[in-house]
Order: sequence, then C-alpha cells, then structure tokens
Amino acid sequence: MPTYHEIMSTDLSTLTIAAERWDGLAEEFHKQETAYRRDVHGISMGPTWSGLSADAANRTFDTTLKEFQNAQVEGKAIASLFRDAHTQFVGLHKKLKTARDEAIKAGMLVSDQGVVTYDYSKLTQSEHQALAHDPDYQESVRTAVASWQQRIDQCVKDVADADEGVEIAFNAVVIDSVATDGTTNGFNGKAQGDIEKYEADEAKDISTRIDSGKATAADYKELQRLFRDNSHDEAFSQTLLHDLGARGTLKLSNNLESLGHYDDKKNAGRYKDLGHGLATTLATATRDPDSAFYKQFREEMQKAGTEQFKVDGLSPIPDEKVRGYQSLVTLMQQGNGYNGQFLEDTADDIRHAETSYMAKGNTESVWALRDDFSGKDRGWFANDPLDGVLGIMSEDPKTSTEYLDPAHNDNLKYLLHGRDWDTVIDHYATPPGGTTLGMPVMAEDGDVRKGFGAALEAATTGEAPGSYHDVGRHTEPQARIMQNTINTLYDDKHADHLPAGLTKPLAHALTSYTPDTHETYAESSSKYDIGWDSQGSVWSDDKGAHMAVGHQRLAALMRGVADDPEAFGHLYGAEQQYTHHVLESIPPDASKTTINDRIVESSRAMGAYDGVRSDVIFDERFEKTQWAADFNHGIGTGFSTALLFNPVADITPVGDVTSKAIDVWAYESNKEHTAEANVEATTENAKTYDAGQRDVDRMVRAWGDSRGHGIDSDWTKSFVHVGQDQYAHGRDRTLDTLRADR
Repeated sequence: MPTYHEIMSTDLSTLTIAAERWDGLAEEFHKQETAYRRDVHGISMGPTWSGLSADAANRTFDTTLKEFQNAQVEGKAIASLFRDAHTQFVGLHKKLKTARDEAIKAGMLVSDQGVVTYDYSKLTQSEHQALAHDPDYQESVRTAVASWQQRIDQCVKDVADADEGVEIAFNAVVIDSVATDGTTNGFNGKAQGDIEKYEADEAKDISTRIDSGKATAADYKELQRLFRDNSHDEAFSQTLLHDLGARGTLKLSNNLESLGHYDDKKNAGRYKDLGHGLATTLATATRDPDSAFYKQFREEMQKAGTEQFKVDGLSPIPDEKVRGYQSLVTLMQQGNGYNGQFLEDTADDIRHAETSYMAKGNTESVWALRDDFSGKDRGWFANDPLDGVLGIMSEDPKTSTEYLDPAHNDNLKYLLHGRDWDTVIDHYATPPGGTTLGMPVMAEDGDVRKGFGAALEAATTGEAPGSYHDVGRHTEPQARIMQNTINTLYDDKHADHLPAGLTKPLAHALTSYTPDTHETYAESSSKYDIGWDSQGSVWSDDKGAHMAVGHQRLAALMRGVADDPEAFGHLYGAEQQYTHHVLESIPPDASKTTINDRIVESSRAMGAYDGVRSDVIFDERFEKTQWAADFNHGIGTGFSTALLFNPVADITPVGDVTSKAIDVWAYESNKEHTAEANVEATTENAKTYDAGQRDVDRMVRAWGDSRGHGIDSDWTKSFVHVGQDQYAHGRDRTLDTLRADR
C-alpha cells in the first residue's frame, strides 16, 4: 500500500514516458510483422512447396505471424493502461494535495508522512491560555484534527485502491487467454487498454466463486475494494453486468442477501456494503438509456424478471421461490441516483409482467408469496416490486411526476383503480410449516402502497416525501395528478375511507395545495366556485398551477385523511396558518368591503375543515378522546415540522399575526376540541360543536390587535361577527354532505 509520502513524492510523468515507449515497441513489432510477412511468410506460402512438411511449416509460420500481430495488440494495450493509470493517479494526487492545503489553511500542520496536528504556533498568548483552561476548546481542536486526518487517510486509501486495480490490470494484460492459437503463454491478442475492464473481470470471477460457495474472506474484501474503487465507472459497471448478465446479477444479489440476513449474520455489514456497491454499479451501468448495453440488459431482465429463484433462508416455507423483479428491486433499494428513464422502464416492465400473468387466467399475482414481508426484520425484501420501484422513484420527484401524469399515460389510474392491491398483489399468509401448495389465506402486508404513497406525494408536490413543501407553487402536471387522484378515489367510493398506505402521503401533499383547498371552500372565485360534485379543472397563472375539484369530492378525501387524526391535524393546522397569511396580507388601507370579504371567505374555509372534524364524532369506530388528542398533536407539530408548508412568498406581513394567534388559541382550542369529542354524537348536539368557530374568532381578534385596534375593541368585534354565519355555512354544508353520503 503506497504511503502518503510516496504518493506526494512520486514523479507520475514516468507513467506517460513508459506509455510512449510501449507504443514505440508496438510500432517495432509492426515493422517486424511487415518484414516477416514479406521475407518469410509470403515465400513459404508459395506454390513450389507442398506436402506434409509444407503444411507443418505453414502452420508454424502462421502462428509466428499471428504472434507479431498479438504483440502489437498487447503493447498498445499496456501503453493505454499506463495512460489510464496516469490519469487516475494524477486526479487522486490532486485530491490529496487539495486536502492537505485546505487542512493547513484551517490551522493544521501536515507532516511529510501525512500526520495531522494542530498548528499551535499561530495562536496568540491569550489563545494559548484559553486553550489550556477550556476543555470544550481542547475537544474542538481534537475533533478538527481527527476530521482532517480522516480526510487525508481516505485520500491515501483511494490511491491504494486504484493501485491495486492497476496491478490487477497489468497482471491480466499479459495472459494469453486463447489456448488454441498454437502458443503457450504467448502474446495476448485480446489485450484491453482499460484498467476497469480487467477489474470487472476480477469481480465476475469472484461472483462465480460466491455462487458456488467457494469464495474466501479475501474474495469478499477484494470485491468490496472493486466496488469502492469502480462502481461509479461506466466501463467497469457495464462490463461486469454484461458478463454477469441479468440472471447472474440477480443471483449475485440473492446470494449477498442470503449471506447477510441468514447464513453469515456476523458479517452482515460486509454484505450490506457489497449490496450497496452492486446497486451503485447497476445505477452507473444504466445511466444511458440509448446505449447498446442498456437495451440488451433490459431485454435480458424482462426474461429473468419473471423467473423463479430460491433464496436460501428468505422464507421458512420450504418451497417458496421469488421472482427476478422482486430480487432486482430489493437490490435497487440499496442504491440511489438511478436514471429516471431506467426507473420508468423498470416500473413499466414490472406492470407488464403482472398484467400479462393475470391475463393468462391466473388467479394469483405473479408476485404472490406465502410469507409476510413487512416490518423491521422482513420489510427489506421487495415482495411487491412495483410498489418498491415507486418508492425508489419517489426520491426523484421529476420522474415521479412524469410517470404518474394522466395526460401522458394511465399509470395513475392503474395504481388507484385498476390494480388489485387488496387480494393478489401482496401475499398469502400460510400457517407455520405450510407449503405453497396449501389453501392460501389472503392477507395484506403492513407496508402496502408505501412506495406508491411516497411517489404520489413527490409527484404532486415536486419535493421528496416528508420534505418542506412549498405552498401553491406547482406545475400543471403536479396539479393534474392531485386533481385526478381526488376524483378517482371519490368515483371509486374510496375517498372517505382511503386505501391503506395513502393517508399520510395525501395529507402531506394536500398541505401544499392549501391555497386551492381554501379557495374551494371559500367559494370566492368562479374558478373554484364550481358544482359540488364537479371534477373541476387545472389551470396556470403567474403564481403557478392550480387545481379545483367539487367541494363534496374534496371534503370526502379530507374525511378519509381524518381516519388518521394526526395527519388531519396537519391539514387543519395548514389551513389555520394559511388563514393567518390571508389576514396578514390585507393591506393597511383596505376598505371595509375587502376586509369583510376576506374574513367571510376564511370563515367558510375554516368551517368546512371543521365540518370534517365534526363528522368524526359521528363515527363510532373511534375512541373520540384519543382521536382529539392525536388531532391536537398533529396541529401543534405541524407548525414546527417540514410536513407543513413555507409561507407564501408574495405576501408581505403586516404585524405578527401567526405567532400571536398560536399563543392565544392553542391551549384553549385543544381543550375545546377534546371536550367536544366527549359530547354524545346527536344531531342536536352537532349544533354545539363550535370549537372551530372560536378558533376563527381568536384569529380575527389577534389580527385586529395586530392592526392596533385591540383584541376586544368594537372595530375588531365587528369583524369577529362578520364571519360567524359563514363559518356555520361552510361547516354545516360539509358535515351534511359527508353524513348524506353514508
């Protein structure tokens, strides 16, 4: 292993000098080939010599001529390897030098052997004294030194990894791999000038030994190095996966999973690292969808994806076998950075595989297994590969939007409406000791639709799931997906009782559409004031794209979200915060009519949200007090988490309404929500569920106070009363609609 001193002091120009000399040697062999062909081979092959001796001599002369040609191939390949090595080492040397220089700039000393220490000479006397007496200061110095040492050591290790790769290539380039060319240990006519291709060959050999159970600890260590050094290199990645083929790639992944999860758990970290390396190799190899490799590998995977594989230890059911696409997505989950087209193609191919299988008359899904694959210990296996690849896709919001945009494909409709998630997609539970031949018991995995929900959130918001969703800033495809999702779920009678796995993602996504949902309930604009059962529309203006759906459809979806009280608390809190922003944005010189309209609209919207909350009280499935407590928690955490939204960028606040309003109503509001949950759910009592009205009253009072009129002034009170009737209007219409649908 090269040392820091050797790396920094070695003259790398000798590598290019060596390359030039090997090119020169290849040219000399070319001259000798020309002379031999003219003076020996050409004469001996003439018509004047025939018979057995001539035949034997001609074979020898052919072999010699071929050796002159092979020598040129080998010489040029060696020259190319020297240049490849030079390029790699120059880049790594520069990286190490940069690390050293930045360490020195940060107040460190770096010795000739690469040892990092703190440069105390730059400290003043007072700083020396402070350091001597301040343990925190001393710890910060130790932490900084360790951090810089780690960075420099990693740079040295990167050079060592590359150096081992160069050694592999130079050992392999001189091996005559053709046994039938008439020579033993002759020149290599198939020599290659790419270090990474030889390293890929080494990785292929190790993979073969892993598959046969003959791999050693040294093999696993070397494969880790090969992935660490090359998994981001396209030549290595494509060569390795081409040599393995789609089926071999899946077998290698399955073997690593078996070893890490069952056969060799004590070295699980090693196999996890190898799985990540193989996944990164896959991502690198498939970066170019137009490459010949990509097209061939995809065709191979389309065949291997539905083949069955036995994965040792995966299932206690003895004859359980998994499909190739399940193994592929399990592998993909260990990496990242996949090309968007590769993700879409993989999802398309998986969908085609499952629909084709069902079209042949099968009553079970092609992915149906008899064991449970969810939870901490089992959820790592992608038994539903389509849901799994959608989960990976969610990390790429742009691709998620493209894949689910109903203007260009029917993927959203298939996932929401066409796919039979509940019966044949997930798994069949089998009693302990059972086999795949027994009568299945249909069940649903605990992580059903987890990937789809994440992709749907990413597709409708343009942000990674669970991240800060920027309110009201959408593209038309994003808004179109949101609108179609609401309509499809409503038309399928799934909106008010959402399919498992979609509640939280839809709640998170809807927070970013709060301006649209606010306006829908406020009924203040012709674009939003549409028929209650209308499918609505999507349009754009200078603030981005917007979506509107009928009040009834939107309320039904929110009622479905409310089955998860904390998720609905986020939605409710988002509307509260947006209402604050609406009030804050009222200009200081606004007319009474303008103020009146904004308060009326906000009261209607808040009333509609509260109608959903009130409807929960009529649902006997819930323990009401606990629901209210979780709902209150959702409101409170929503203001301080990334699951809410950024303030609208073009609003200029006039006073700090939001913080004051939260202080004013939070405690009392929580008490009132909880108290209402304990009131008997009758039609008569429903008229007294007015905690939401008091929330609005407090908001308006806080707004009036921020304008200098005081919380209890007559001016403020006049506007408090303005919205009360409209609050009841919005709340009662929503509540009546939800109850009438049952």
